[in-house]
Amino acid sequence: IGLVRFCFLYAYCSVNINVFFLCVCPGLASGLEITSTGPTSIETASGKSVKLDCQFTLAPEDSGPLDIEWSLLSSDNQNEDKVVILYSGDRAYEDYYPPMKGRVHFNSADPKNGDASINVTGLKSSDSGTYQCKVKKAPGIRSRKMLLIVMVKPSMPRCYAEGPTQEGKDIVLRCVSSEGTIPLQYSWEKTSDSKLPTHPVAGTVNVRNASASASGTYRCTASNRVGSEQCILNLKVTPPPNTAGIIAGAIIAVLLILLIIAIILFCCIRARRRKRYEKEICNEIREDVPPPKSRVSTARSFTVGSQRSSLGSMSPSNLHEYALKPQYDKIPSSEEFERPPSHAPLPPTTVPRMGGPNLSRMGGIPVMIPAQNKDGSIV
Repeated sequence: IGLVRFCFLYAYCSVNINVFFLCVCPGLASGLEITSTGPTSIETASGKSVKLDCQFTLAPEDSGPLDIEWSLLSSDNQNEDKVVILYSGDRAYEDYYPPMKGRVHFNSADPKNGDASINVTGLKSSDSGTYQCKVKKAPGIRSRKMLLIVMVKPSMPRCYAEGPTQEGKDIVLRCVSSEGTIPLQYSWEKTSDSKLPTHPVAGTVNVRNASASASGTYRCTASNRVGSEQCILNLKVTPPPNTAGIIAGAIIAVLLILLIIAIILFCCIRARRRKRYEKEICNEIREDVPPPKSRVSTARSFTVGSQRSSLGSMSPSNLHEYALKPQYDKIPSSEEFERPPSHAPLPPTTVPRMGGPNLSRMGGIPVMIPAQNKDGSIV
């Protein structure tokens, strides 16, 4: 009796459970199925294309209109999911989501044949997320989710050396990529030597107490799961500079510069003085300047000398005549040149008449003097 009662209760519960699932999930009783068995997670690089697979099959009892909807699920339950592409009423709506406009298309021209897959081109890092393919054909409903991870390939890294590249100093080699999906891996190697130890994240190499042997060509490679890029660094370790020689050279250079400046200033000052002197000489020359006195003095000396010689050679008989001659044949002195015309000339001085005995007593020697006319010429 207990066994019969148990079987009766089991059959009753089984019927009720089946009725419940038929009411709540009518798609379970239909023939609509998603047949895609590929990976549900895809990793790819930005700029490439990807196919999100969603194959399905229909059954005779699925007689309603076919609706296919691809949506990008929100990571936050507070936000709504974003419909990316839609197929309804035998028509595809591909430009439904503005950020992916023109980059998402159905893989099949007629999705009713059982291919609801889509192709996304020109991938961006913002396209990463969970996508859901939902196929509806009443009474059947099926869905499939796929995780898309769009990774950015590392950009070309920048290689450089930190610190003075001199012997005995510590040099740090750095390698940095400005773009790329983490985690990024860095590796250094010397092209002519073995691989160097590096920090896998920061991409640095510490060369302590560098010597000339550290010089050479180094290559850094930045990589992640979707690609890699390289950069080259030429390192040259130089000997320490000669500080004393540098200081001496700087002092000599400064002295030479000062000497050149002094020579230039001296030449400029000398040229300016010469120009000023020439200008003053030009300004002193005037048209109204009288002739030099040296010529007058010469003429006067010549006249006085001539008069003395004439007086010395005159006889007592001619001395009186010479004293009484007009003085028009005398050369005027410089005072007469400089006297204004308004002043009348002074009368000539008369020489006292001397007799022959007086002249002989004074030591004079009688000399015959040729006669002269009034113009002073010898007859």
